[in-house]
Amino acid sequence: MKNFEILAPVGAKEQLYAAVRCGANAVYLGAGDFNARRNAENFDNETLKQAIDYCHLRGVKVYVTLNTIIFDKEIADLYDCVKTIAKSGADAVIIQDFAVLKAVKDICPEMPIHASTQMAVHNVSGAEFLEKLGFSRIVLARELSHAEIKIIREKVSAELEVFVHGAHCMSASGNCYLSAMLGERSGNRGLCAQGCRLNWQNTHGREYALSLKDMSYLDSINELQKIGVESFKIEGRMKRPEYVAAAVTSLRKAMNGEFYDKNTLRSVFSRSGFTDGYLKGERNVSMFGFRNKEDVTSAQPILKDLETLYKDDIRPNKVDMHLALKRDLPSTLTINCGSHSVTVNGEIPQEPRTAPLSYEIAFRNLSKLGDTSLYLDSLTFENEDSLTLPASAINALRRNGAELLEKKICMVNYTVNDVAPQLPSEITYESPLNGKRELRVRLESFSQYSEIFNKADMLILKIDDIIKHKEEIELLPVKICAELPALIYPESEEKLLSQLKEIKKTGIVRGSTGNIGGIALLKKAGFHICGNHGLNITNSIALEQYKNFGIDDVTLSFELTEKAIKNITAPIKSGAYIYGHLPLMLMRACPQKNENGCEKCNGKTELTDRKGITFPVICHNKIYSVLYNSVPLYIGDKNLPHLSFVTLYFTKETKKECESIFNSYLQNKTIEGKKTNGLFYRELL
Repeated sequence: MKNFEILAPVGAKEQLYAAVRCGANAVYLGAGDFNARRNAENFDNETLKQAIDYCHLRGVKVYVTLNTIIFDKEIADLYDCVKTIAKSGADAVIIQDFAVLKAVKDICPEMPIHASTQMAVHNVSGAEFLEKLGFSRIVLARELSHAEIKIIREKVSAELEVFVHGAHCMSASGNCYLSAMLGERSGNRGLCAQGCRLNWQNTHGREYALSLKDMSYLDSINELQKIGVESFKIEGRMKRPEYVAAAVTSLRKAMNGEFYDKNTLRSVFSRSGFTDGYLKGERNVSMFGFRNKEDVTSAQPILKDLETLYKDDIRPNKVDMHLALKRDLPSTLTINCGSHSVTVNGEIPQEPRTAPLSYEIAFRNLSKLGDTSLYLDSLTFENEDSLTLPASAINALRRNGAELLEKKICMVNYTVNDVAPQLPSEITYESPLNGKRELRVRLESFSQYSEIFNKADMLILKIDDIIKHKEEIELLPVKICAELPALIYPESEEKLLSQLKEIKKTGIVRGSTGNIGGIALLKKAGFHICGNHGLNITNSIALEQYKNFGIDDVTLSFELTEKAIKNITAPIKSGAYIYGHLPLMLMRACPQKNENGCEKCNGKTELTDRKGITFPVICHNKIYSVLYNSVPLYIGDKNLPHLSFVTLYFTKETKKECESIFNSYLQNKTIEGKKTNGLFYRELL
């Protein structure tokens, strides 16, 4: 029978105890600053090893999160961190950035690598792409339905991990820049400020329009088991140990087909209850909720009861002992535990003053295994010369033997290479500029097109617009690049591949994507690939990796500062957005919906934050929506000699506004109205 994994969140020692003692098969935790919950207590070098040993002694696996984007200045520290994790014996690392993939393969190629949900794997193409790169497990995007998970499961052999309980991000993971742009606290860097949980209103007046209820799929666990999901993940590394205890206990019962107390689960933490809207494909207004006063106060009465679930430690390791006392020789204790065996020597036995050491006294002293993971099942006692041994000597044998045995059980088998990274400053490439910086124009709609854009080096158009206006676009003298949808779900992959093959016949051979699944589709269709901001490229090593994947050029993450961009060593052409209402969120659950669904929505709306500032929202074929920044980025008047190309990223602008901004750039002028430098001169935490 297939073993299914309960994977629990651990932010500190107490959560670790709660997870293990309540029946988790694995835990995930952070080490250092390269994890997506940097505000959790997390674990340092010493406590990480202790935590992993504690888990391994109790048959629980440990996955360490290294799932943030990395800056060039952090590469040396990253390699040190990976070495520490490998030496500690972690069962896998969970990653987002391909620089981390390179570091793990350099240092410890035996250590399994899991693809973080931050990699936004929501289609077959992305899962297959990562599987070929050697990822042993893929943490699927939280926005997938049961049917979509099933399709991916049928196409890939890598293990699949699915979130089944805990908080829902409004944005597709890895595609949220709200906290970074508005507060310099990046979700991709593990410091999300959760601005989405504040009171945003939609055009219908519905409040908390960016706050989803917590997910809970426990009633559907058996269905997910049947389709072959291996690991069932609980969100919540920032939450209290009682929450971990309640969630693990409930999930374990649900997996066994037993009753679990939904009221307790809701009381310990929820946001207006739970939702399974994504799993069931029912993405409506019922998915939305926020943390109210009742949610906050409901936990207090049940915390003491939940604490009892993990109060007592567990000792799963049965041991057999053999104690031997022989005249004039050191006493010996042999401890056997499965395939592991140790022998320790102690004091020389003594002639008894009254009676020799009895089996009963020896057993009683040797069974006092304290805080270990061991319990004494049987003892054989050899004492042919009727000798004795003081209790202190017996206790010393037990302590030394137990310590040695547990060390043996926890022994790390990885080969850890003591390699240093090739730092970006040590790498030289022939400049990809070719003496000229390209200008690219990206349009949200072909209705924004103007002949003036023929002066650009590339015009990026959405693939649907290219097909719809194919005859007009074929006549354009400017180089065309087809932009793939930002979110591509399994049911649309074949259609998209067919569309790519169709437009290729017109001579269009370049495609833009910000998702690894999109990379795979463009490669299948034989396109040259332009990576966009969604790939979250923030360092030179990741650039090198994407070059190896066959990408021609990339738009760097707009979470980079000017200084960081200058320091990147680029093996391929790299560029940046110099104008645009930058995308802050990709949302599959539309924030504009009300009880009547879309209700005559034209797909172009806005949300209002608590300060009264409006933010544009554009719907993409009722598949997903994008929340854009209220103020456009403009750095077109800045000196950017280190970039191979720059892009004007048009979204909500009229044709006339697009022309005006284009001319401003050509004339090296600033633009009218409010604007922002974005993060160009600000430093992310």
